[in-house]
Amino acid sequence: QVQLVESGGGLVQAGGSLRLSCAASGGTFSNYAMGWFRQAPGKEREFVATISWSGLRTFYAVSVKGRFTISRDNAKNTVYLQMDSLKPEDTAVYYCAADAVIKSGSNVATTYDFWGQGTQVTVSS
Repeated sequence: QVQLVESGGGLVQAGGSLRLSCAASGGTFSNYAMGWFRQAPGKEREFVATISWSGLRTFYAVSVKGRFTISRDNAKNTVYLQMDSLKPEDTAVYYCAADAVIKSGSNVATTYDFWGQGTQVTVSS
């Protein structure tokens, strides 16, 4: 079992930046592709970004491409989401997830095996 703990959320003004972290424990971190998803009130969970087990492949949702950057440090068992030029529509609970099967990364939530508890990001206008 892999445990995932997100941190770094908070309140920021539009145009600002936040860096989310997701620390993993209980498994071999480099065995997993990692993803970030988000869920706004009244909406379904949506894909944000994913990174392959090696970190060499990344993929982003159109809505965040060019503003968000996903990265990982396998030595620290941590995946990051750098969020720049934040917009009010980025307000959501952000979740990290680990995928043991599709090691190249996936934008489909159901392929992920383990999930964190989420961290709130609020962007004010």
